[in-house]
Amino acid sequence: MPAPDTAVFGPDFRWGVATSAYQIEGAAAEDGRSPSIWDTFCAVPGAIDNGDDGGSACDHYHRWPEDLALMRGLGVDSYRFSVAWPRIVPGGTGAVNAAGLDYYDRLVDALLEAGIQPNATLYHWDLPQVLQDRGGWPERATAEAFAEYAGVVAAALGDRVAEWSTLNEPLCSAWIGHLEGRMAPGLRDLTAAVRASFHLHLGHGLAAQAVRAASPGPVRLGIVNNLSTCEPASGSEADLAATRRADGHINRWWLDPVLGRGYPQDMLDVYRVDLPDRGDDLATIAQPLDWMGVNYYFRQIIAADPDGEAPYFRQLPGPQRSTAMGWEVHAAGLEELLLRLTREYDVRQLLVTENGSAYRDTVRPDGSVHDPERASYLEEHLAACARAVAAGAPLTGYYAWSLLDNFEWAYGYDKRFGLIHVDFATQRRTVKTSGIRYAEIIRAHRAVRV
Repeated sequence: MPAPDTAVFGPDFRWGVATSAYQIEGAAAEDGRSPSIWDTFCAVPGAIDNGDDGGSACDHYHRWPEDLALMRGLGVDSYRFSVAWPRIVPGGTGAVNAAGLDYYDRLVDALLEAGIQPNATLYHWDLPQVLQDRGGWPERATAEAFAEYAGVVAAALGDRVAEWSTLNEPLCSAWIGHLEGRMAPGLRDLTAAVRASFHLHLGHGLAAQAVRAASPGPVRLGIVNNLSTCEPASGSEADLAATRRADGHINRWWLDPVLGRGYPQDMLDVYRVDLPDRGDDLATIAQPLDWMGVNYYFRQIIAADPDGEAPYFRQLPGPQRSTAMGWEVHAAGLEELLLRLTREYDVRQLLVTENGSAYRDTVRPDGSVHDPERASYLEEHLAACARAVAAGAPLTGYYAWSLLDNFEWAYGYDKRFGLIHVDFATQRRTVKTSGIRYAEIIRAHRAVRV
């Protein structure tokens, strides 16, 4: 099968894989790490499928040299990982845990020695539980604590790590964690959710300032949002209006403030929650960005839900094939988002920081894992990226989600996104057909660009 036509990508196009700390590291109670809100949430009966938790995950904390060798085998030149706040500042603020910093110090050195550029995310949902006990993200103090932690990490690693993102998918932290209750900390409170969204943004702005001030080396800083195209289920006025609200809830609320446009007034009217703005916070939130990260998985088909809760819409299944998550495979949505960010928001550099699919993988008798659906998903979405670049999108890199099968949040270990299969009983790693295919695509691109 020929590789997607990636010739339009420049010679410096970045090929990467992505992970997050709580999903792969394990070692949840080792070397001074304190509990996070996910450790607490996993202990809630019924919160996680099969009663799973991230206590062991992929044991990447101990097995990272093996996983680094696998990355080299794939041929990637960048690795997007997250730093665990509870490992670095177990008390949320104050004393720094040297053992936690040492772990990431070793990882970064080894990545650079292998010729793999580190791309570090400062927050991928694992808030120290001690800060949740003090109110969590609905409180301004959490944003200030985040900036303190960000400065500590940047001072320690910034001589070697140039690429940073502050937050991963703040939508999930605020809306799913505080409004829908399906993620940590498991709340269902619109006021708390809106306040959390604001303080996540404020934390982003304060952390951006802290990273740039503390880093001893050059900094390229971004933020990562999960975005979706939103399409109406019908041409009715109600569904069209609901789609506008969905776009505001899913996309504009997360893009507009960080890009200097403030919060969309139509969504403020929908939520009817006063923002805890102290006057100059919007300027702090709108720190200059060097790049914008896009996590894309599926489009949203939207219908009105006037009898539901704000923002009064519901998502319907899409007509095309779907993954094991029930998410429609719609690669054209990624192309559309990249072009929207280019044309409507004038973003000057884009990275696809996550894109991937879960399927029910089967280990063959010979130990191999054949996952043609995931390989096809990868090809289709890379082709969409190529079309967007050809149309003018300033896309400079693609990170497949995920390097490894991992702890998939509320789905536990049942949903597998990895290019590499993990037998969680033995921690044996096996490169899947999709991982082999990704390596082929990377090699083909480099051969064309020589």
